[in-house]
Amino acid sequence: MFMNWSLMLMMMSLMFGELFLESFFKNNIIVLEYILISIQNLDFKFYFLMDWVSMLFSMVVLMISSLVIMYSKSYMHNDKNKNSFCVIVLLFVASMIFLILMPNMFSIILGWDGLGLVSYCLVIYYQSVNSYNSGMMTVISNRVGDVMIMMSMIFFVSFGSFDFLSFNKIELICGILILVAGLTKSAQIPFSAWLPAAMAAPTPVSSLVHSSTLVTAGVYILIRFNCLFKLNTFSEILMKIALLTMLMAGVNAFFETDFKKIIAFSTLSQLSMMMVILSLGMADMAFFHLIMHAIFKSMLFLCAGFIIHSLNGIQDIRMLGNFFLFSPVISSCMMISILSLIGFPFIGGFYSKDLIVEFFFFKVDNFLLTFVLILGIMFTFFYCFRLGYILLLKGSMNLMIFKGSFDFFMMIPIIILCFIMLISGNFIFWMTNPNLGLIFISTFWKIITILLLFMTILLFQFLKGLQINIDFFYKIWYLSNLTSYLFLIESKMFLKISMSDWTWMENLGPKALKEDLTKLFNFNFWVENQNLSKILLMIMVTIMVIM
Repeated sequence: MFMNWSLMLMMMSLMFGELFLESFFKNNIIVLEYILISIQNLDFKFYFLMDWVSMLFSMVVLMISSLVIMYSKSYMHNDKNKNSFCVIVLLFVASMIFLILMPNMFSIILGWDGLGLVSYCLVIYYQSVNSYNSGMMTVISNRVGDVMIMMSMIFFVSFGSFDFLSFNKIELICGILILVAGLTKSAQIPFSAWLPAAMAAPTPVSSLVHSSTLVTAGVYILIRFNCLFKLNTFSEILMKIALLTMLMAGVNAFFETDFKKIIAFSTLSQLSMMMVILSLGMADMAFFHLIMHAIFKSMLFLCAGFIIHSLNGIQDIRMLGNFFLFSPVISSCMMISILSLIGFPFIGGFYSKDLIVEFFFFKVDNFLLTFVLILGIMFTFFYCFRLGYILLLKGSMNLMIFKGSFDFFMMIPIIILCFIMLISGNFIFWMTNPNLGLIFISTFWKIITILLLFMTILLFQFLKGLQINIDFFYKIWYLSNLTSYLFLIESKMFLKISMSDWTWMENLGPKALKEDLTKLFNFNFWVENQNLSKILLMIMVTIMVIM
């Protein structure tokens, strides 16, 4: 089943690739409409737009999905519900394709809500207490964005059309709703807590979620609504939120020890970089970095899944050292993806990340914002060097937990993605930015990223043995507490926090049912031993007080 769907998705990816080339070079746009119902001058319709942006993104999503499903054939081999897992992943991919191809507020709900609901099913897939809590945090955070999209539809009804690409200007309140929806889906502050919590899902799902599907949906929507950032108000708000999120993600990734959460925080950092350049009105640059990030981040997650799978599920990076001795090929692919993440010259991510940093230095003259960006870039170097140093060179490994077997179906997708990443950066750069123009910056700002690289190496050697135990850095700046407990009030009229924390499964399960029945029997015993007239009198007094 896995291989059949993998081949089908790869064929669909090639088909979208052909449509992308035709749309890009011939400047063709294909529009498909199906009107469901028309009320006066308002059409409720399914609307498919096939331009080069949607075709390229769909091609990348389907290609990564195909390789992830091939990878899952071995990763989920011993899972008894692996066929159900495959179906849920396919629904997840279909929701993302609907979101990409439908520039219509009425039909985009199908993909937007589908991503949120299916992601909940994937996060709780392992059915543990941690998975249930993480899934509840994920779905509730994403429902905020869903509500914002639905509220913005009210304004589009007053505009007379749901087609958001037909507007060059949007009302202020409607723009705020769409901006908040994009921030929730892309996990920007203060909605960042759900992103590392979503790591409770299987690793192939994490590769999809953090590369090309769920978290990129918010960035993609804001790219389509780039007319919002013609207003200075939206640009300033988005830039400050994105820079703060980048700094927070870098600091937390540096202090984190969980392998998958480090990569999750790196995703959050790169999403913030896309938001930064989008706030400057450069939608093409943001889209270019979105594509490159999808390729190298999916490869990084697949490498992480390979290492975790080979070591029987151990995720603490302090116990995963010297893996290079056991698998030089996978370790080399992982180092290439890490170098792409930091923007090492002439590797995939360099073409987009270096361009964004140079344009930021050229465009922004605020020293504080520039300083925060430099700090965010430096912490990106920090956690990447720390990850590579501990995992591949320095850390300790217990040979008793090493399986010693390397599966063909897990290695091939990683090697294919590595090859694609190495050749796609320069190719997509010249295609998506043909008329970029000139960026004038001084020599100092030109070489500052290289200086930061060497400064990071020196500081890493200095901080390597430093013992820092600050709870603030481990708790995502306490954002999880803010988003989890802000609206929960401990009183007799509301559910207790402990009940909400255990979620519905534990409160409706056999143990909770036994406790409830015990309380009921105790109450019946108390009634039988009390004077019935006193009980009736108490009930009558209560009714009179209420009336």
